[in-house]
Amino acid sequence: MTSPAAGPPPGCPAHTERARLYDEEFARDPAGVYARMRAAHGQIAPVELAPGVNASLVLGYEAALEVLRAPSTFPRDPRRWQQNQPEDSPVLPMMGYRPNCLFTDGAVHARLRSAVTGSLSRLNPHALRDHIERTARALIARFSADGEADLLNDYATTLSLQVFNHLFGCPPALGDRLVAGMRGIFDMVDPERANAELTASMLELLALKRAQPGQDVPSWMMAHPARLTDEELLHQLVLLMGAGTEPQQNLIANGIRLLLIDDRFAGDLAGGSLHVEDALEEILWGDPPMANYSAGYPWPAVDLLGTHLPAAEPVVISFAAANTDPALRAEQRVGNRAHIAWGAGVHSCPAQGPARLIATTAIETLLDALPDLRLAVPDDQLRWRPGPFHRALAALPVQFTPVRNTVPAPVPSTEPTGEHRWNPHPAPSSSTPPAATSTPRTPNSAPAAPRRWWNSLARWWRGQ
Repeated sequence: MTSPAAGPPPGCPAHTERARLYDEEFARDPAGVYARMRAAHGQIAPVELAPGVNASLVLGYEAALEVLRAPSTFPRDPRRWQQNQPEDSPVLPMMGYRPNCLFTDGAVHARLRSAVTGSLSRLNPHALRDHIERTARALIARFSADGEADLLNDYATTLSLQVFNHLFGCPPALGDRLVAGMRGIFDMVDPERANAELTASMLELLALKRAQPGQDVPSWMMAHPARLTDEELLHQLVLLMGAGTEPQQNLIANGIRLLLIDDRFAGDLAGGSLHVEDALEEILWGDPPMANYSAGYPWPAVDLLGTHLPAAEPVVISFAAANTDPALRAEQRVGNRAHIAWGAGVHSCPAQGPARLIATTAIETLLDALPDLRLAVPDDQLRWRPGPFHRALAALPVQFTPVRNTVPAPVPSTEPTGEHRWNPHPAPSSSTPPAATSTPRTPNSAPAAPRRWWNSLARWWRGQ
């Protein structure tokens, strides 16, 4: 493998001291923790994911790519490690084996992933974009006259849930239960109970889709030629739901926060130079919503960059640390998608296109409706939720000029976001954007921020 990185001499306490990725200190200042780990250990550092749960955290960009692109050396199946973990380990709901495309390799992974990518390919981006905007405007109408809101819980979380319910054809009450279970898993708050609730709720959704298939992702996955078993279906859907709710809401909320605190992105608020898409890319580079994940389990033990990685012990990728590796030039980030926030190699995220579209549309619609948003508290007083895997605010309080709505709040579309009425693969150059992309305003409402949704939609379609 690669030559060793310079680091502390053998016997130095830094070789054995493990950073705790689950405590309040890490939640407050992960960048500072990563910097201290780099100084002590180089590109790979020993960490604790939870009390007594040891892992190696990959901090360097090149090292992360080496791990992500070598599934034969760093297989994704965690069962050799898992057999030595207590059943109530708080990380097992996130890291324990599930028969899905995240925890498998080779031909099994290819078959399971084909069902995911094949089903997602049936989404129509124009219909999806229209549904997101309608849903967003309905949510904004609930608080726009108040002059203040918590944009995490009143907007980003609820929007992500409602879009998820729409794509999965999921009744709202069942969606609430699914997301509550997933959130408990991320926060490691009674994760065993949360995992049981998540599984029971997903089984209920599968039974509903078996009885009443529709134009939605679970129904498409059931009909896919990969012929997934019920257990495989359950765990592919859990994977998609985990990616489509918790990280999605954090991408939206973290993107809004960046727009409000960073002068480079004032263009969408007060005529500056960079756009919503640029803000999202900056978040994905520097503060991705999934900060640390995608574990590999070397078998047998290997040495990487002079660091011994024990057999079957998790080697976790720090997307946040790798993307901010000092060896990379930060000034080259704008317009550059070479970050690894979506992973890399055969296990890269298959849903990154829809995720970008949801986040971009959510933020642009918000800024269009409330262009003078500002934080209600200083940025350093915002609280971040502890947890080793995510980068997640507890709340995002904002203030703005109240907007009195004299027009009834738009009702989210009930049309399926798939191929029921639309060509599943439309050409952006010949398609017509959804009509009436702006909502009528009262004379006293603030002017709309510049709208760039068509560019973002076209770029997403082209995979840029």
